[in-house]
This record gives sequence, structure tokens and C-alpha cells, in this order.
Amino acid sequence: MPWKEVSKMSQRRDFVTLARADGANMRALCRRFEISPTTGYKWVWRFRERNDEGLKDLPHRPYSSTSRTPIEIESAVLAVREAHPAWGARKLRARLLATGHEWMPSPSTITAILRRHGLIDPADRLTHRPWQRFERLEPNELWQKDFKGHFPTDRGRCHPLTVLDDHSRFALGLRACSNEKGDTVRECLTSIFRRYGLPNTMLMDNGGPWGGSNPDHRYTPLTIWLLRLGIGVSHGRPYHPQTQGKDERFHRTMKAEVLQGNNFAGLAHCQSAFDQWRDIYNLERPHDALDLATPASRYHVSRRPYLEVIPPLEYGPSDIVRSVHDRGRLKVFGRISKISKAFKSMKVGVRPTNTDGVWMCFTLHTSSPNLT
Repeated sequence: MPWKEVSKMSQRRDFVTLARADGANMRALCRRFEISPTTGYKWVWRFRERNDEGLKDLPHRPYSSTSRTPIEIESAVLAVREAHPAWGARKLRARLLATGHEWMPSPSTITAILRRHGLIDPADRLTHRPWQRFERLEPNELWQKDFKGHFPTDRGRCHPLTVLDDHSRFALGLRACSNEKGDTVRECLTSIFRRYGLPNTMLMDNGGPWGGSNPDHRYTPLTIWLLRLGIGVSHGRPYHPQTQGKDERFHRTMKAEVLQGNNFAGLAHCQSAFDQWRDIYNLERPHDALDLATPASRYHVSRRPYLEVIPPLEYGPSDIVRSVHDRGRLKVFGRISKISKAFKSMKVGVRPTNTDGVWMCFTLHTSSPNLT
């Protein structure tokens, strides 16, 4: 007849019954049941305290863990994450320390908290790649500006215009525009210049109101206005958005933290959301490229004030001054040369170069040596 298989509970019950008998030899009994004396005494003690309940397996998880993050800290992490779903562990930690918490766990522990609560998509880390950063040495040396891709609202489309300081990543402007025309951009830039002053140079895309590398569209009324203010104009390489990498990155952050999942009634609704988020971005949101400082902590206004009235153009006594025709053509010495329609009705100067027979057409802070 085969041995009948018994459960652990039955074995333990048999053991404690025999061990509690008068004259029982505990060590010999433990050898028979193939357990250590420590284990044997443990089962006897548990049975004495709680009878059969004491013979059941207890959970291995401790009642408390000294290494577990305190519940109040974990709750604070989750609260900030709920307010800013796109922020990662390093930003959350920096923000919580900045708002008065004396201690915060490491970013890896915060990441574990987020993962434990299902707030991290494992696929997200596959999209993160390191990149090399370049930045100007001081605020206002270079501003980057561009339109974020337009999107629909209940009352038409919104064209977000963004202006970013290259050194500090400070968002100087985030405007909900109804179009991408030069006059609209000029109106927005004027209010920004009045508040923050003038940059040395502005970097922008090609096409639209910006102009670009195309000789027939190199200048626009907008870029001429900037040049007359004493602002250098620079264009990114065509089809290379990484030239304006900081503004492109700003656009991705804006999409994740403001636009994604939201519906807007109109431009006023958009602008209200933009203003609220811009304050968070500049004043609260830790920035990885700034060693988790905020953009506002690294920015100061320009020492170059905005000129409400631009001084008239002045040329030297030896310069030949001519007016540009409506089609962007200039007639000098009986010969007609094309410069740009953006200069129509303006007076430009012509002066000889060091090369015999070559003359330079100039105005503002640009030159276009296409007169011979």
C-alpha cells in the first residue's frame, strides 16, 4: 500500500503534537521530520500562541520597510506628476525640492514610483536619444522664432508664434495668431521688443514672412524692419529644422503639455492656455539643458531698447542714392539690376568696391553686390 501524501499543515500538526508530549526528545524529533531545531521550536511556539492558525505560512512581505519611500513623499510626487503629466523624474524631483521639500528620493526611485502606478509607458524610453547642445554665451545674443504647426479650433485655425532665447531657453513670446502674415508677426514682435528689448540676432526659418536663401525671396518687409532696428537676420538651412533645434524642442514640449488632448473654442481660449503654460515653462519647469534650473533664472532683459521711431536712412556724400522700383529693380548708369521687391519705394545707396567695375548696393545692415 503506497504512502498517503500529506499536506504541510498535517505534518506540522503531527510534529507539534509529538513535540508537546511528555518526555519528547525535540532534537531527535526534528531529525525525523527533517527540520532544524530552530524551526521546530518556532512551530511549537506558534501553536501555543494561536493553535492551528499559528501553523499556517505567514506572508514574507514585512509589515513595514525602512527603504520604502514615505507615503507623503510618494503622494507629493504623484500630485506634481498629475499636474504635469509630461515631466520626468528629474524635473519632478527638482520642482519638489524647489517648492520646500527638504528631501526627495533619487530620480530612479521616482521613476519606480511612476512605473508602479502605471504612469510610464515602457515604449517612451525608446524615443529618447542624446544630442549635442550648442548655445550662445549670453541672453539676447540670439533669439529663435518660428510658427508651430497650426491646428483647428471651434472658430478657425490657430497659428502659434514662438520666440525663444537661445542661451536661457526663456520663452519670450507665445502668441495665438490667426495667420502667418508679416504684419501679424511684426505686431507680435513689437510687443515683445517693448518688454524685453532687442536681440543681437534673430534666427528664423525660410519662406513665408521670413525670407530665406532664395535670391528672389531673400528679404521681406519684415526682415527689412528687423534690420533697420539693428537686429541681425539669420536663416536656418533649408530642410534642416535641427538648425532651430531649441525652438523645435520647445514645440514638442508645448504639444505634449498644452495641445495634446485639448479642444479650444478660439484664439482667446488658446492664448489663455498659452499664457498659463508659458509661466509654468519659464518660472517652474526645471530644464534638463540648464542643469534643472528654470529658464527665468538664466535670463535678463536686453540692454538695447526698442526704437519706437526708426531714424531715417543716411548715406555718405559720395554714395549714389537711388529709389527701388515697385518690381524690386534698380537703375544705375543706365543699367537695370534686380535686388528685391521688399525694397520697393525705398532709397538705397550704391558705392564702388575694390574690384574695378563692381559696385555694391547697400542699405540698412545688408549688402547685395549684384550691380556691375
